[in-house]
Amino acid sequence: MKQEVWRACQLGEESPKRWEEAVMPWSQAKKSKPSWRDLRRNLRILNPYLGGKLLRDITAEDIDRIKADRESAGVAPATTNRTLEVLRSVLRMALKRNWLKALPPIEFLDEPDVRIRWITPEEADRLIQELAKSKRTAALAELVRFSLATGLRESNVTGLEWSRVDLERRVMWVEGYQSKNGSAFNLPLSAEAILVLRRQQGKHSRWVFTYYGKRVKRGNTKAFKAALKRAGISNFRWHDLRHTWASWHVQNGTPIPVLQQLGGWKTLAMVMRYAHLGASHLAEFADNVPRLRVVAGKKLAKSECDSTEDAVSA
Repeated sequence: MKQEVWRACQLGEESPKRWEEAVMPWSQAKKSKPSWRDLRRNLRILNPYLGGKLLRDITAEDIDRIKADRESAGVAPATTNRTLEVLRSVLRMALKRNWLKALPPIEFLDEPDVRIRWITPEEADRLIQELAKSKRTAALAELVRFSLATGLRESNVTGLEWSRVDLERRVMWVEGYQSKNGSAFNLPLSAEAILVLRRQQGKHSRWVFTYYGKRVKRGNTKAFKAALKRAGISNFRWHDLRHTWASWHVQNGTPIPVLQQLGGWKTLAMVMRYAHLGASHLAEFADNVPRLRVVAGKKLAKSECDSTEDAVSA
């Protein structure tokens, strides 16, 4: 450190930066993002490995140790990759500021297919009924109804303000800083969503969803999980309400490009994971192949052809 100070004073060289010094400006730039809570959690995972280290001393071996420890702890590859994405993002900012000459190689883990968990309308009704039974969880029941009617993420529902709702035009909007991909989008409101909103009118001047005069900050609570258990629904998370909304849309014939706009997805690839749930848009093309009249290498007799055509028609 004395050598670094001497070189900075005598030679005008900038002293090398440490991990914490790079994290500070990066955190300031990311704090306004809706995903800040997840980003901060990943920083806490990285700090025991990188705290106090010079940026230039972060190597592939450090990254391999992080991956190995997370794997041995039973952490899913996708979750580990989100942590590595935060590491890469911090180092990229340091690179732009000339605090780092080159990025260490960061190899991501292979991820299995995206998990799609959705429930049926009957299961959704059971869940809402369980939440509505108690005054303590009645507000959660309304949050679930609105989430299933709009497909909005948890933070967009709990953070919804009346200033972003137009009941007359039946539309609401999500600002870019509140969107996961940073792009603002408008959302037309269904009849079910309008009913939920009208029941919230007059409860608070700013926030749409409240509990005893205060904004509801979370939906994924212990009460929500307990209601899931009573309703007989397992392996289900709050974000799966969004999956359920998208799955219902596809099953009822909503075209994939339309669903992309409704859900505020930036790329079509993000929506294609739901495409297998509905094939109604393909049905009209299923017979666009020539009908074959040969079975087991032998041409069918005319009577057999007629009977085959009759069976197909039936």
